[in-house]
Amino acid sequence: MVLGYIQMMPQVLEGLKVTLEIFTLTLILSIPLGIIVAVMRTSKSLILREISGVYVFIMRGTPLLLQIIVIFFGLPIVGVTFDRFPAAILAFTLNYGAYFGEIFRAGIMSIDNGQVEGAQVLGLSSKDIFFRIILPQALKTVIPPVANEVTTLVKDTSLVYVVGIDELLKIGQMATNRQVSLVPLLIVGVVYLIVIAIFSKVLKKIEEKYDYYK
Repeated sequence: MVLGYIQMMPQVLEGLKVTLEIFTLTLILSIPLGIIVAVMRTSKSLILREISGVYVFIMRGTPLLLQIIVIFFGLPIVGVTFDRFPAAILAFTLNYGAYFGEIFRAGIMSIDNGQVEGAQVLGLSSKDIFFRIILPQALKTVIPPVANEVTTLVKDTSLVYVVGIDELLKIGQMATNRQVSLVPLLIVGVVYLIVIAIFSKVLKKIEEKYDYYK
């Protein structure tokens, strides 16, 4: 029995690799998307606010699992086809982009408008005001909720099982069925805890880096 658990470790590591790939690509793509959505949500343009508002409503109002299913199984009906992995990344990016968008929107709106007016008086461009004044302060504000979303994302990666991707949890489930034991799932649970602990530590360091904005 112990030998069986040892033999499953390469599979667990392979599943962890897939999980981390989904996690990393989702963050790389969804955070910039979230910033764009936040800018649209706070724009003076009614059209941009409405478009981004509908997008956020749909993405936050429907389950991520349903979104994955629609993109992979539903879009081919209208002639749009994705492979399993790109379909999963697209669904995760669109979903988390909406959540990050709302988080960044709240951070942007928390900045005192007097700072913006002062920067305008000094002759700074809108681009400089956003990237040098608003965004750095907003980042400090949004780090805690972003950290919560990051933790959730690590666990949500298990949803890609629906399109047949062998990520960490699915590997554990297959080992559990094969060995008729819950130990493989417990091992996978420990791996999840280790990964989340590492990311939480990194985010804590980032939060400390922005303490000078207090």
